[in-house]
Amino acid sequence: MKKVIINNFSIGGNQPIVIIAGPCVIESEEMIMQTAEFILNLKEKLGFNFIFKSSYKKANRTSLDSFSSIGEDMALNILSKVKKEFGAPILTDIHSVDEVEKVADVVDVLQIPAFLCRQTDLLQAAGKSGKAVNIKKGQFLSPELMKNAAKKVSATANENILLTERGTFFGYNDIVVDMRSIPIMKESGYPVIYDATHSVQKPGKGNISGGDPKFIFPLARAATAIGVSGIFIETHPDPKNAKSDAESQLPLKQLEKLLTELITIDNMVKL
Repeated sequence: MKKVIINNFSIGGNQPIVIIAGPCVIESEEMIMQTAEFILNLKEKLGFNFIFKSSYKKANRTSLDSFSSIGEDMALNILSKVKKEFGAPILTDIHSVDEVEKVADVVDVLQIPAFLCRQTDLLQAAGKSGKAVNIKKGQFLSPELMKNAAKKVSATANENILLTERGTFFGYNDIVVDMRSIPIMKESGYPVIYDATHSVQKPGKGNISGGDPKFIFPLARAATAIGVSGIFIETHPDPKNAKSDAESQLPLKQLEKLLTELITIDNMVKL
């Protein structure tokens, strides 16, 4: 399996799982800095490789009234501050070719949202940036077809590619996780990440997306036991009042318990 190099650690193969974590979207500098510091303290305590995640803007929203951003430049400046003060690599979403250059100047990993995983121009622009690219599997796409998305990036001579499982539409307003998709996507040769929080969403619940966060723990444990290269977790100090994905983010106070369990499982799987 190919390995993706991020800063001073690698993802893939028999490497320990990387934890990609942070709030869904940047709501304020204070909240982002406090959350980043909390997770970095856990990193020092538990000893895991870490990428900080938060969206600088949300382009795919359920309704016109849904929160999008505090301002693109302000949000990118906050991500830059996290990187500078804590030394953590940064991941955020991009939604159009025009965004790539300015976002790549700040972050270490460009994330392709699930609904955009077939957008050739966007994938190739991300690849040409030279940054690592995390492609989220569309809720509508079979895992076998994710190799085609990866090829669009690798055609730019960029092999720093991650593929992320985040569930599959199950009729209207529900998502299920077929754990077979993890070994299927691993056949592409690229490291596979499991998104433990978007996988418990219930899309389009009225004017917002709902969710069943009680399934975050068991599904994350299952994915880790299968042998994923990383776990993606959106976590928030106060999910009920979050401005995005309020019903699927993990309460920050529960993160240590989850990561302790996942690291223990990962160590057993990758002996």
